[in-house]
Amino acid sequence: MINEPKKEFNSPDSSAQRPAAREDGPRRPFGPRKHFAPRRKSCRLCAEKIPHVDYKQLQIVKSFCTDGGKILSRRITGACCKHQRQLAKAVKVNRNLAILPYSG
Repeated sequence: MINEPKKEFNSPDSSAQRPAAREDGPRRPFGPRKHFAPRRKSCRLCAEKIPHVDYKQLQIVKSFCTDGGKILSRRITGACCKHQRQLAKAVKVNRNLAILPYSG
């Protein structure tokens, strides 16, 4: 080990270890290219000027749940932080009162 000469990058042994250089241009990140930025979703509850979501507002609470009873995320619904917390609490209360199912 101590007396071994250093291997050069151009030596035939090192070519098996390194992948060949790409001839079609520089590397780009994996995955599809994004051609546009997605439009930011606005909070439906803020737009309708609903100050507080209560567990008794069943039509609103059901629209933010899946058929299986799961709470939809903010990324999907576009709800703001405040209303998402209120919705989560209302769904959990409705589940406890057996108005909404725990699972589908």
